[in-house]
Amino acid sequence: MTHLNKKQRLENNHNNTVNNHFEDLHDDLIISILRKLATSASSPSDFLTVLSTCKRLNRLGLHPLVLSKAGTQTLAVTAEKWSDSSHKFLKLCVNAGNIDASYSLGMIRFYCLQNPVSGASLMAKAAIKSHAPALYSLSVIQFNGSGGSKTDKNLRAGVALCARSAYLGHVDALRELGHCLQDGYGVPRDVSEGRRLLIQANARELACSLRSYLSLKSGDENEILTDLSVVPVQEIHPVNRFLKEWFSSGRVDLAEGLRMCSHGGCGRPETRAHEFRRCSVCGKVNYCSRGCQALDWRAKHKVECTPLDLWVAAAAEIGDDGEAVAVEIDDNHGER
Repeated sequence: MTHLNKKQRLENNHNNTVNNHFEDLHDDLIISILRKLATSASSPSDFLTVLSTCKRLNRLGLHPLVLSKAGTQTLAVTAEKWSDSSHKFLKLCVNAGNIDASYSLGMIRFYCLQNPVSGASLMAKAAIKSHAPALYSLSVIQFNGSGGSKTDKNLRAGVALCARSAYLGHVDALRELGHCLQDGYGVPRDVSEGRRLLIQANARELACSLRSYLSLKSGDENEILTDLSVVPVQEIHPVNRFLKEWFSSGRVDLAEGLRMCSHGGCGRPETRAHEFRRCSVCGKVNYCSRGCQALDWRAKHKVECTPLDLWVAAAAEIGDDGEAVAVEIDDNHGER
């Protein structure tokens, strides 16, 4: 009995010593550590679990300096686990000045919570700070007149937003801008420039895939070159995954006559009947943008067999001087 009491006393003394050392740490040091955790966490639970450890970590973890640095994966709330607490957490991040949170919550409010005014305002808040996905999403809204009537379409504004997003490196926006120039949609038609941007979008997409692949793969160069068929495709943004899960889970039913964008990586629903462009051939599929239509067509018809094929195709369409060669792109090749 005496032995057990002595062991318990030793454990209690150890715990008290650890707690005393933790209490001695300055708030600034803990905030700095939590900021790095918020930036690098692979899921919301990785970050929130630490906050539930004690009251002090919870208080400091919700400090604006920490929440302003929360990364995309830290904010990646799933539709299945959506709750008032999730909503409150994203709002805290928005109030802390986190532009990723402004974009994510804006998309959720616009399309899922049926609050287009607040959603568009949050996306605009992120777009003002040069958030490329927010700029592209606002361009899609302008192209379609989402949240309003058909007369609310503003093609020139859509092209301007799309061009800014493309300038910041958003591949989907670059592809969309290429199609707009090639078709003369909202901008004077310039076929050669449109083709050049489409090639550039493919090249950037390939570069991102190869960079991701090579960061995971190590070893013999021959092994890398012969294994290009497994290069990962561009990752879907968490908020697009949220939209897709939200409407596919049956939690909310779309109003009669409304459809989802047929591209699997998009998740956007129509906000009014016949808002999205229908396939001119079958009439059964519809897309929120020309970029989604091109990506979905190529995926279903396996035009991009491997990134190496894409690389060769892009190189074939670019001259020795680095400029795009004026070659005719077949409408049946998925780029229209």
